[in-house]
Amino acid sequence: MAGTNDVDLADLLTGDAAEAELLRLVTCGSVDDGKSTLIGRLLFDTKQVFVDQWEHIEATSERRGDGYVNLALLTDGLRAEREQGITIDVAYRSFVTPRRRFQLADAPGHVQYTRNMVTGTSTADAAVVLLDARKGVIEQTRRHTYIVSTLGTPHVVFAVNKMDLAAYSEDRFRAIEQELRELADRLGAQDVVAIPIAALHGDNVVDGSPNMPWWTGSTLLEYLETLEIAGDRNLESRRFPVQWVIRPMTDDHHDYRAYAGQVAGGVWRAGDEVIALPSGRRTRVAAVESADGELDFAVPGMSVAIRLEDDLDLPRGDMLADPADQPLPSRTIDAKLCWMSEQTLVPRARLAVKQTTRSVRAIVDAIDGVVDMDTLREHPADQMVLNDIGTVRLRLSGPLMVDPYVENRATGAFILIDEATNDTVAAGMVVRAEP
Repeated sequence: MAGTNDVDLADLLTGDAAEAELLRLVTCGSVDDGKSTLIGRLLFDTKQVFVDQWEHIEATSERRGDGYVNLALLTDGLRAEREQGITIDVAYRSFVTPRRRFQLADAPGHVQYTRNMVTGTSTADAAVVLLDARKGVIEQTRRHTYIVSTLGTPHVVFAVNKMDLAAYSEDRFRAIEQELRELADRLGAQDVVAIPIAALHGDNVVDGSPNMPWWTGSTLLEYLETLEIAGDRNLESRRFPVQWVIRPMTDDHHDYRAYAGQVAGGVWRAGDEVIALPSGRRTRVAAVESADGELDFAVPGMSVAIRLEDDLDLPRGDMLADPADQPLPSRTIDAKLCWMSEQTLVPRARLAVKQTTRSVRAIVDAIDGVVDMDTLREHPADQMVLNDIGTVRLRLSGPLMVDPYVENRATGAFILIDEATNDTVAAGMVVRAEP
């Protein structure tokens, strides 16, 4: 493929690129499975907690009568969460270890907050799905596994928590592990592993557990630190949605024109042949630039400016792509949808669609079905309600340049917006598109 045939992934991820590698992580699970405690344990054992934070958590734990320092309070930041002892919003935290930088999202466990979990999972490189060793696989485990597999999360870690309350039993863990593998296989979840932990005491979280000598695998942090995520990038299909046109119009830069945005696919370098969509005009890349000057290349996730050899009129929402491997300009798409609004979705509804940097209007042609989380099967439906996940067909007022979500998470994802309220009402993933 033009521009990528002599690029080796290892060469792209050396030096500054390797040092800057960030793992986006989401934790999810049922209520009281210990998500916030696990995150608190990770932060505490990796020495990310300041003295004043620790003193505040100690005082709060004592006032609540917990009887121990409740590490969950490090992430349960909302007052309502602390009063109820649950997580009702996505709490984001960042921490750093000698091996890697992490951005961590603690997603809520209640069924009614499924939309929050979708938000936290949509950009994650890896998902940690917690479950209670005493309860095993329950409906929320299936729901969360379905969501992370549907959203194409590249790596899934099942953290079997509260092993201390299951007598650190290997037999219990192996039985749950087998059930989880069957669930993951059924849903097509990628790169799955199960790790036994006890977050409250720190067993197998950061340090190994003397209580589980039978476990010879990695601790949770060791696994996350060594997880290979570079291969998850789409380095084949060049995609660059135009976000902003840079025209300084000064005496020194009178003829300067560049297109700013975030690389959504492929490796971009000077000399690459490109096609501008939807116009279909062709040219070549003159330079790939950052705030620090010209770059040898740019890969997915990098925000850059691209200069072209020819002077094209490309507004925000247009896309640059590889002429030999183009996205599909489409006005009709079938999509998997997570409905996030308390207002019911019905056929013929009119909404706005935002995909990459492009926005169009849409009509819901049909609702094909909604997933039953008990059976994980889609059944016919004529409407969608809050937190439903289902399949719909959308007819668009203008073309979107899309790829199936399984091929490109950036160009295959979109949101639906209620134009009357400007609320985001759904997150969608392209399944099929008609030219």
